[in-house]
Amino acid sequence: MANPTLVAVSTLMLLLPNPKRLMLGYLLGALMTSITLGLIIVFAGKNSSVASSGKTTINPVIDLGLGVILLVIALVLHQGRDQPIRERRAERKAGKEPKTPRWQQYLSKGDPKITFVIGAVLTLPGASYIAALDGIIKLKASTLATVLLVLMVNVIMLALLEVPLICFTVAPDWTPAAIERTKAWFRRHGRKTVIIGAATLGALLILRGVIELIAA
Repeated sequence: MANPTLVAVSTLMLLLPNPKRLMLGYLLGALMTSITLGLIIVFAGKNSSVASSGKTTINPVIDLGLGVILLVIALVLHQGRDQPIRERRAERKAGKEPKTPRWQQYLSKGDPKITFVIGAVLTLPGASYIAALDGIIKLKASTLATVLLVLMVNVIMLALLEVPLICFTVAPDWTPAAIERTKAWFRRHGRKTVIIGAATLGALLILRGVIELIAA
């Protein structure tokens, strides 16, 4: 559920117009890819070692490298060393009409077909998903139980999309107002949030990398 790509995309869609349609399209595309590949891996893995590759998907050295990069980013932002870059960008934009990136223009249209394709493409099995599928294989459950377990894993994995959609359905009046309050909060505290998030994630990645190196 803490997949960085899913966190980034779901956050972006919540900040754009028509988030309900965008997230629904992404969710359907993600479910199509994830469930299909999950079932293939599980049923193929019962007679092979397909799922075992998940144990070596993430090298601890990669964790350490990414962790260091995130800590450096957090330090640079905290010390304000990116200020000259932001000033130069502001000077270049001065007097020019702001141009919205093309990908954001597409998403802003609220077309669920676009996010369906994006969700289908981006939702490829990661290490945590393969590890969950490996656990399902080891259970040696019946066909029906196996299918239900794969579906359950996907429901948990995509909760970042499902929870907002449930909120839109159950509380259609409250949810948009809550999103607007969230947008306002990010405008005020976005930089601080990025610094804390980058520092926390970087430290966790370094810790995991060190633990994996010691365990190896």
